[in-house]
Amino acid sequence: MPVTGIGGFFFRSDDPAPLSAWYQTHLGITAGYSGWKQSAGTTIFAPFPKASDYFPADKSFMLNLRVDDIDALIASLTAAGIAVTTNPEWDTPETGRFARLYDPEGNAIELWQPPED
Repeated sequence: MPVTGIGGFFFRSDDPAPLSAWYQTHLGITAGYSGWKQSAGTTIFAPFPKASDYFPADKSFMLNLRVDDIDALIASLTAAGIAVTTNPEWDTPETGRFARLYDPEGNAIELWQPPED
């Protein structure tokens, strides 16, 4: 297979430095060209119909982040004053658990804890 994974995620920002710092502080993502080392696991690549209501219609993407302990991360984000939405209907034994939040520029982020193997 010629492609082995996603090498980067690039998007426009009104103010890249503070947004990068927000991702580092709250999600542990090191932004920039030094790279962000990730653990191995499934990555979902899925185009959605333009009419989808799965994420905001005014955004062309939603970042989905794979996490090990969604409850701990939700607690940390909530303690930092970041609104996190959960919905029991999103969670299934087959797909795992989900939560949603927005970065300071309104970009949708979905947290995903995959199901146990």
